[in-house]
Amino acid sequence: MAKPYIHAISSAKRFGGKPEDYIEIHNLMDSSKGAIPDNRHRALTHNSWFLSNILERIFGTTIINSDGKVVSVRDIGEQHILEDYGNQFIPTAQDFLQEIPYIGWMNGNGVPPSKAKIEKCAVVEVFKYDKD
Repeated sequence: MAKPYIHAISSAKRFGGKPEDYIEIHNLMDSSKGAIPDNRHRALTHNSWFLSNILERIFGTTIINSDGKVVSVRDIGEQHILEDYGNQFIPTAQDFLQEIPYIGWMNGNGVPPSKAKIEKCAVVEVFKYDKD
């Protein structure tokens, strides 16, 4: 069973309704696994900034579940994050970002690793064809 669905079941138990009422919120919360498939993905979606600035902009401040109950989107997101952190805390974006070393390309000096990799592949391809 996928992790977003487990969170959706938990939301249905807590707020009422069906897991399907909550699955899209939890899918978005865990969609960052597509960028990096380990728990570092949480830096993008599992923080207080994401809850108030992104999640509520996408889903609104509340949803109405299948029981007709109004549920806070922020409460759903907070529940998701708290479950992932053993009900201990909700990190801030700063908690994650301050752990990232500041590197020159972030200020426009040089290129990020993804571009460097693309450029390296392009050079290899040109070299390969020049030998013919």
